Amino acid sequence: MQLTEQRYYSPEEYLALEEVADYKSEYIDGQIFPMTGGSTNHNQIALNVSTELNFAFKKLDYRVYMGDVRLWIAKRRIYTYPDVMIVAGEPEYFNNRTDTIVNPKAIIEVLSESTKGYDKSGKFEAYRTLPSFEEYILIDQTKVHIEQFYKTGKKRWSFGEYDAEDEAIALNSVEFQIPLDDIYNKVKFTQEEVDKESL
Repeated sequence: MQLTEQRYYSPEEYLALEEVADYKSEYIDGQIFPMTGGSTNHNQIALNVSTELNFAFKKLDYRVYMGDVRLWIAKRRIYTYPDVMIVAGEPEYFNNRTDTIVNPKAIIEVLSESTKGYDKSGKFEAYRTLPSFEEYILIDQTKVHIEQFYKTGKKRWSFGEYDAEDEAIALNSVEFQIPLDDIYNKVKFTQEEVDKESL
């Protein structure tokens, strides 16, 4: 993520800029960072997961939101756009804005080279300040590899990882299981990525 300018913006200034911008940006405690463009793999994985979730929850009281719905993290003063969010029951809107919620139960991020370090550390730390947040799934778009974190108690999280040898991943915060083949359906890894894996 690149910083737009070395100046600080209020949350209100950011929201006003975001409404007229040609691209989405994240807001982190006064600074604005344009979001990098997503690859076809990134888009395909997010679509695959959200489609399966939406179908599974068709008659259940869960909502699934993709990258256009914003998340406000009050304790870190962050506005961000997770790839996929699961909300139990009704969404809770920040300041009655129907484009910004505050109560995801689970968040799924598709990792990009430029942001995966932040997704795994700083962003996860920020997400953990949300009272509703119970599960975090990180999906690699360059190979079959998934990391899963789920809450087991106050300040306690369990970790698991999945790769090509695993058949499916089951979420802990909601009743849902998905085969890895479905997550990576129609995803094409480049030859360079395949070569890296074989080393």
